This record gives sequence, structure tokens and C-alpha cells, in this order.
Amino acid sequence: MRDPRTAQPWAAFAAAAPDLAADARLLLRRGGGDEGLLATVRGDGLPRVHPVSVGIVDGRLYVFVLPSAKLTDLEEDGRFALHAHQDPEAPSELLFRGRAVLVEDGFIRAAVATTWPFEVDGTYRLFELRLGHVVIGRRPTADDWPPVHESWSAPTTAGA
Repeated sequence: MRDPRTAQPWAAFAAAAPDLAADARLLLRRGGGDEGLLATVRGDGLPRVHPVSVGIVDGRLYVFVLPSAKLTDLEEDGRFALHAHQDPEAPSELLFRGRAVLVEDGFIRAAVATTWPFEVDGTYRLFELRLGHVVIGRRPTADDWPPVHESWSAPTTAGA
């Protein structure tokens, strides 16, 4: 993965690759809501996978997380991968990789919570998922193989 310090907000990705971002948004929503599988990394380097609801609010991709192993992973390491759920009828794939950043601003937290599909209480922590790399593998049907891949990567910073 590229240097995680280059990870960008959703808005930067959408501005640089608007068609890819529009397709990514549709793939996140294909389960009925903005949902996916969040992979985090434990201190010993082994990954964990968790179902989550995500939301794009004011040009930023967010996830609320309850006290759990995934919360600890995000607080201690911050690296993540997010995959959209699969649809067997149209199995295109979506992957985001990047760095999760804890949002401590109460105003932002409250604004994001008003958009959430379920009630968010004080036990939830809010993270912005900043994007370093996005990949879509398009497969119109299960019989189409291999997928046609398109990707976007955050620009590297000078000296990185």
C-alpha cells in the first residue's frame, strides 16, 4: 500500500476519479444501505474482518465503531481495508484501503450521527476512513471472468 500519510478524504477521490467514485457509491449501496466488510489489523499483524455501516457525509467517508477489537485495531494502528458486499447476480468487487482517523470534534460527530441508519449513542467512536487506494473489479455477471479492474491511488507526498 502507498504511504498511509497520503490517504485522502472521499471528496479528493471523487474529484480525481468521479466516474469511479460514482460506481463505488453504487456498490456500497447494493445491499440496501451503505455497508461493507471492514478489515483491520491487530498488533501482531493478523487481520480481522467486521461487518459495518459506512456513510459519506460532507465529502468524507465515515464509520461508527463500538468498543470492540476493531475499535482497538483502528485506535492502535489505523490501517484498514473496506470491501463492499458481493451480489452473486452482478459480482463486481469494491476495495478501499487507507488509514482510519478518529474524529473527536463533537459538532462533526453529531452531524454525521443524524445521517446514520441506526441510533448512535455515546459508546460509539467515529472514524473518518481516508483513502489511499480504491479498486473496482467489474463483472456484469458471474460468468464474466476475469474482472475488468480500474483503480485510483492517492498522490504521494514529496519526500514520502
